[in-house]
Amino acid sequence: MNRRLLLTATAGLLAPLVAPLVAPRLASAQGNLDRAAIARVEAYLNGLRTLRARFLQVAQNGASAQGTALISRPGRMRFDYDPPEPLLLVASGGQVLMYDRELRQPTAVPASSTPLGMLLRPEIRLAGDITVTATERSGGFLRVSLHRTGARAEGLLTLALAEQPMELRQWTVLDAQGRETRVTLYEVQTGMTLENRLFDFNDPRFLEGEARR
Repeated sequence: MNRRLLLTATAGLLAPLVAPLVAPRLASAQGNLDRAAIARVEAYLNGLRTLRARFLQVAQNGASAQGTALISRPGRMRFDYDPPEPLLLVASGGQVLMYDRELRQPTAVPASSTPLGMLLRPEIRLAGDITVTATERSGGFLRVSLHRTGARAEGLLTLALAEQPMELRQWTVLDAQGRETRVTLYEVQTGMTLENRLFDFNDPRFLEGEARR
């Protein structure tokens, strides 16, 4: 995947890194929401503690990259891109860090201002300061679209979950410029122990170790 395309697509997962020129047009489907399905998704996400999976990230122009994803709720997430891509994306301590191993250049933003930050909260409530815009069922999958209430320009996040049994399989981020980035999970495992050091980028030794990789 071309470096510039990868950086653009990954920045789409961190909507504040992209200037909010135009807020995305979101369909208003409030009257047609499946409230029971939303409650199931909310319960599943709150019960999810750790996850390890392979991921495939696809940008709107078709460019793609793969890697390994780790989630340790609450508060921690890591996307380690396969070589030759040098990027690492880590959420910890209320921040999200995008690190380029070749340039040894970190960029950080508050997790609370990113679409993915909604998945890392200690308690996830798909109401109040989160607005659900649509629910849809097709092909054995349930899709739920949401954004931070009053902050549509940060991005629209659509979760896709297998229903039987319920399992997170994909999410799509639509950024403020209408660009879409899709992340699909496969070889999903849950319930394992993940060491905090995998996410602790506030420790200087973390970036030193990544620079040597």
